[in-house]
Amino acid sequence: MQKPDLSGAYALDGPDSCRRLYADWADTYDQDFAQDMDYRLPAEVAAAFLRAHPPEGPVLDVGAGTGLLTAALRGLGFQGVVDALDLSEEMLARAGQKGLYRDLIAADVTKPLPCAGYAGIVCSGTFTHGHVGTEALAPLLAAALPGALFALSINDVVWRDKGFGPAFAALGGQITGLDRAEVAIYGQAAQGKDPAHATDKAQIVTFRKA
Repeated sequence: MQKPDLSGAYALDGPDSCRRLYADWADTYDQDFAQDMDYRLPAEVAAAFLRAHPPEGPVLDVGAGTGLLTAALRGLGFQGVVDALDLSEEMLARAGQKGLYRDLIAADVTKPLPCAGYAGIVCSGTFTHGHVGTEALAPLLAAALPGALFALSINDVVWRDKGFGPAFAALGGQITGLDRAEVAIYGQAAQGKDPAHATDKAQIVTFRKA
């Protein structure tokens, strides 16, 4: 069986293939991907979320994986309640071992979510090739309280090719304070691990639910 990698993740074609890949990758993801690729996106999203002054209340970490984004939030001093949501139960199990979360929620973010009432929603690395597109925006907004702060990363190519600009424009008065900034997904170490993706960029989008 081929070892899971970024190219395989980008080639996923639906929730079943996503579950299979991350079931195989969960035990080695933090080392084989996050550390070896100098994966900086979770820290970038965490910093953007905190810079925007989130309101008090629980936060939902969407596509939480093994907990890298919430670990970055904790490292920056955030002490609020965070729940983890991911399609992969195996990845959630790894996240749960880190003691970062109140609840672990296995769910498909493109469908109505089994949780709500969040004052903040964060997401790193889920709006990307082979994963999730604009169809997840409505379920996430439904899970958020009025005034909730969002900080979402969206792969640059996916932003352009999957119509995220028009999708956000279509939200109109449902959101306020939309802002975005381009960041590098990986650090310099990625050049030696996967030069094809080492210079990939993402948009970090912040806004509030009206």
